[in-house]
Amino acid sequence: QQTAPKDAVLYAAHEGILGVLTERLLATAALSENDLTALAQTPASAFGTCRHVLQPEEAERLIDVLKAHDIGYFFYNGGGGAARACLDVLAIATQFAYPLNVIHIPKTIDNDLPATDCSLGFGSAAKYLATSLREASLDLASVASSSTKVFILETMGRYSGWLTLACGLALHGQHEEAYLLLLPELAFNESSLLAKVEWMVAQYGYCVIAIAEGVVDKNGQTLHASGQRDAAGDRQLGGVAPMLAELITTHLGYKCHWSVADYLQRSARHLASQV
Repeated sequence: QQTAPKDAVLYAAHEGILGVLTERLLATAALSENDLTALAQTPASAFGTCRHVLQPEEAERLIDVLKAHDIGYFFYNGGGGAARACLDVLAIATQFAYPLNVIHIPKTIDNDLPATDCSLGFGSAAKYLATSLREASLDLASVASSSTKVFILETMGRYSGWLTLACGLALHGQHEEAYLLLLPELAFNESSLLAKVEWMVAQYGYCVIAIAEGVVDKNGQTLHASGQRDAAGDRQLGGVAPMLAELITTHLGYKCHWSVADYLQRSARHLASQV
């Protein structure tokens, strides 16, 4: 079993792989005990993150930075994009015959990484969503008789419904049947959904819905996605909650409120990273 030499240095790259390419590296040994304690208690990506796919013309620059700092171990935390980046980094190191150990640290709130039971970040996100939905449902129940009758929470989850399922933790107490969880693994059925919502409102006075951003129709097409694509080529998701609210209001006449958890979570992570 190998151990790191006493003079080993652990660097943190500002904004992920972009920080490596631009040589924005922070020697973590320079951080004070107070800084380290605060860092351990700070949510989000405190050192910043990015969405960037390594390009062929960046290969030599990457190797130059690794050589300049005598880096032999490369740790990259993140989801599927980070895993792909690790493969790219390893391929570049092999191409230039540079000795490098590349390790992917599974961290994604979606919890959708293959062969990973529970990724870093999922637990706190699950608690956040369940708590948020529980609070929203209590508020909804208090006004449903004279105002809003449906609340919709849109969660992240392109292909996996773990976060939406976590909203089921809010099902505690009265009227548990008044909740609907819509997952990307199950095809959306408009008529069935409207019938269930109508029945729940008639039975309990209100309906609470958690829906994953990646929910698809019977043909496997995402219900709502923009034409924009990120660096990895994935279409930008988000907006299925207001679409669903409009559908319910148009067909059933119920007043709906909705919230997109993605925006709230990203805002919280961004603010925390500025601390």
